[in-house]
Amino acid sequence: MLLFRGHDESNDSISRGIFIETLSLIREHNESIYNVTLEKAPKNNKLTSPNIQKDIVECFSKEIIKSICDEIGKDVFAILVDESSDVSKKEQMTMVLRYVDRLEVVKERFIGVVHVTDTSSLTLQAAIDSVFTDNKLSMAQVRGQGYDGASNMCGEFNGLKALILRDNKSTYYVHSFAHQLQLVIVAVAKNHDGAHEFFEQLALVVNVVCVSYKRKDIIRESYKKRLQTEIGTGETEAGRGLNQELSLIQARDTRWGSHYKTIISLMNLFPEVIEVLKYVEEDNSTLYNRNKVYNILSYFKTLDYVFYLHLMLEILGLTDTLSRHLQRKDQDILEAASLIRGTKKSLQTLRNDGFGSILKKVYSLCKKHSIETLDMSEYYVTLRNHRTKISNQYHFEVEIFNTVLDMQIQEFGDRFSEVSTKLLENMAALSPCDSFSKFDKSKLLKLCTQMILVIQKGHIFLVNLISTIAICYMMTDLLT
Repeated sequence: MLLFRGHDESNDSISRGIFIETLSLIREHNESIYNVTLEKAPKNNKLTSPNIQKDIVECFSKEIIKSICDEIGKDVFAILVDESSDVSKKEQMTMVLRYVDRLEVVKERFIGVVHVTDTSSLTLQAAIDSVFTDNKLSMAQVRGQGYDGASNMCGEFNGLKALILRDNKSTYYVHSFAHQLQLVIVAVAKNHDGAHEFFEQLALVVNVVCVSYKRKDIIRESYKKRLQTEIGTGETEAGRGLNQELSLIQARDTRWGSHYKTIISLMNLFPEVIEVLKYVEEDNSTLYNRNKVYNILSYFKTLDYVFYLHLMLEILGLTDTLSRHLQRKDQDILEAASLIRGTKKSLQTLRNDGFGSILKKVYSLCKKHSIETLDMSEYYVTLRNHRTKISNQYHFEVEIFNTVLDMQIQEFGDRFSEVSTKLLENMAALSPCDSFSKFDKSKLLKLCTQMILVIQKGHIFLVNLISTIAICYMMTDLLT
């Protein structure tokens, strides 16, 4: 990002900002501009004050948005909207227009950030109407809308999606596939008590370990010594590109793929993290911080924690490939549908046959780092030392493993239904890529059938699409 204004705009500064630097360059090649700008400006009329520069930026913004709207003209477009609060806690709504230009190139253009008093659906709709009015756009031109999965955005009755559909029945709602996958993981983390506590502890330990450079240096030096020892004993291979320096990766709430990287880094740096936590517990002077680190260490030394660590590593590992693919700009519909189906199958296979292999990995890590294991036939004792009437086998296999994966599979099926996946696969038959190489009459017929079912639910606007598909089908009969 290039700054329009410079931090230091004095004559002696070497970085005065884009505005003044560009003006200086232009005036060097134009005598008439040179004679009336900067130090040659009449009296104090330099037009370089912060207020003047803000006015110029606003003029640029209006001209750019005007050119985007002129390019759209009376054609149709889709809107992409998201809302969030800035650092000053003011609610902001961002808005993007998606359309096809005269050269048939799909474009996405950011047209601004709008301050809103709250994030209710009615307020957001009013803000969108205001933007449309200011730029001479009409809701009748909208053919698509895309938001996240929040209830105020995609609610069936009072969400922003529903309000816009009442004004224009042709505004198809599309939920981002990548965001849906994130919601699958989030749903499990929120609704399962053990998984929720695991991710909370995961965030706590990263914050404690990464809060200072001194603690990071302890991890770095300790990991280096461990590697040297393991290479000397033959436990670890040495070679070019191997054994690179590692650090504990900070997880981000909006990107659940980052949690996968955090778990991997924690798995690789497990003894070093324990060492840092012990150092913090002994070195910290406040009782609150000592108790917090003591609780983290106590949790780290339980079989529950190690089991969740391996289980979440397996689940996030299965979904990571799909997550990265769904965020690609050149996304292939057929490949995405295939990966969705493959991920569902992999999760089901893990649910049916994976408990034994995960338990084996858990015991291996416990043995390596001297963590107490449990007899699976004995009664389970909770983390708060409460003896239950269920066995350890039942707790780990049924209450954790089966329950978490069942929730994951069910949520995955709800977010990526078989109907929507097949709809995508059949729509790919209309792709013009490679001279309609994926054109398939049988898929067109299936697509027509699916669309008719949608029409029966009241979506009459799809009639034209079905008519187009039917014409394509009849033309292929004539050609063959």
